[in-house]
Amino acid sequence: MGTTVFERHPASSSAVAHSLQDSRQSVFWLDDLPADLVPTRPALVGEHTADLVVVGAGYTGLWTALHALRRDPAANVVIVEARTVGWAASGRNGGFCEASLTHGHENGARRWPEEIAQLERLGQDNLDAFEADLAAWGVDAQFERVGALDVATEPHQLAWLHEERDAHRADTVFLDEAAVRASVASPTYLGAVWHTRSNALVHPARLAAGLARAAEERGAVIFEDAPVRALENAGAGVRVVTADGAVTAPRAVLATNVFPSLLRRNVLMTVPVYDYVLMTEPLSAQQWDAVGWRDRQGIGDMANQFHYYRPTTDGRILFGGYDAIYHYGRRVRAEYEDRPESFRRLASHFFTTFPQLEGLRFTHRWAGAIDTSTQFCAFFGTARAGRVAYAAGFTGLGVGAARFAGDVMLDLLDGTPTERTELEMVRRRPLPFPPEPAAALGINATRWSLDRADHHGGRRNLLLKGLDAVGLGFDS
Repeated sequence: MGTTVFERHPASSSAVAHSLQDSRQSVFWLDDLPADLVPTRPALVGEHTADLVVVGAGYTGLWTALHALRRDPAANVVIVEARTVGWAASGRNGGFCEASLTHGHENGARRWPEEIAQLERLGQDNLDAFEADLAAWGVDAQFERVGALDVATEPHQLAWLHEERDAHRADTVFLDEAAVRASVASPTYLGAVWHTRSNALVHPARLAAGLARAAEERGAVIFEDAPVRALENAGAGVRVVTADGAVTAPRAVLATNVFPSLLRRNVLMTVPVYDYVLMTEPLSAQQWDAVGWRDRQGIGDMANQFHYYRPTTDGRILFGGYDAIYHYGRRVRAEYEDRPESFRRLASHFFTTFPQLEGLRFTHRWAGAIDTSTQFCAFFGTARAGRVAYAAGFTGLGVGAARFAGDVMLDLLDGTPTERTELEMVRRRPLPFPPEPAAALGINATRWSLDRADHHGGRRNLLLKGLDAVGLGFDS
């Protein structure tokens, strides 16, 4: 079996141990929230009514509420959240806000070739509107429209870079080895493409908190610490039931992301895959000079098991990805978030990427569950005679797409066809994952195959080729 640059040039065990010894298992973004963005909100007690009830106060639920209030400022919108605003994926992701609605051009073009140009236009329009909304509502999410670098770290990935460049001529700059290393000084880089306008960076928790504040300022009511136990029919509407109360409304939106669906039809539609992240201490001016990175792009490498990383506004580096761990039984559990071998591997890969930063420490380490779907991007639908809309399965690229999803679900509830609802991507449901034990066997065999491809010049084995043929090929 071949090796990758991370095995050919690993960091020393002492450097890895030193970097992690004072880190704490905690989400940096949530720890970094100022107190005024973390108000105390009531729990749901007793019976309530609304025009629209939204289950979930992450990005998808918050954007949906805001768009509903934009369409009808007099609407009574209630959001019911199991824990607190943005505590799950919306508060702990990498902060990459991509224009793509399809998890990249290749995935979208393979699945919806007739629609890919339209989908990419809608994605760019969505990102532009995302930026405009934050400005209009005064949401300080540390939004930076800096674009993204896709970097090659192995020779076989250079051909993929040329394909990326050719698919995105309008906003894409190709960087050869010398040019990319002049931009960001990593000895692992062999080339890159810079998508200059299709990605922004955000502070994930500030984004969620800011959207929640904007929704409340426009009249929405958010109940926290209120996990929903049931979704019941109630005359011409639905009733969302918690342990201590309920909300009855003519329409409901389910924005529950990775957590078990309240609809039986969606129980097998997603699986939780755990992703791991490190955050460094702030770099000194000398350390930043050694790295460069003055254009502040988000960065991802081209491997199947890829890394993603980005600078923060206070001078840190977030570094995550590579391991994507599925646990038997589809469960979401806090104990899955502490995986020392994944954090050690990430730390080693960080210093392979930036050996000039050896001695730097990580202050935070954390993980979160990604709502993975078989089409590798969000799916949509309605239930209960059109009274309930849902979106899930963003597969790690939901920061920007959640805004689009909010409009799709409101369109579906309105029942009037729009450009969004006529998309095949919206109309067709992806294949479900199989039940256990087949799910664990298939997912883990796929992950092993992706790792093997990375170690064999990108060559995909029969399993991956078979998945590609039926529209199930994906990255880690």
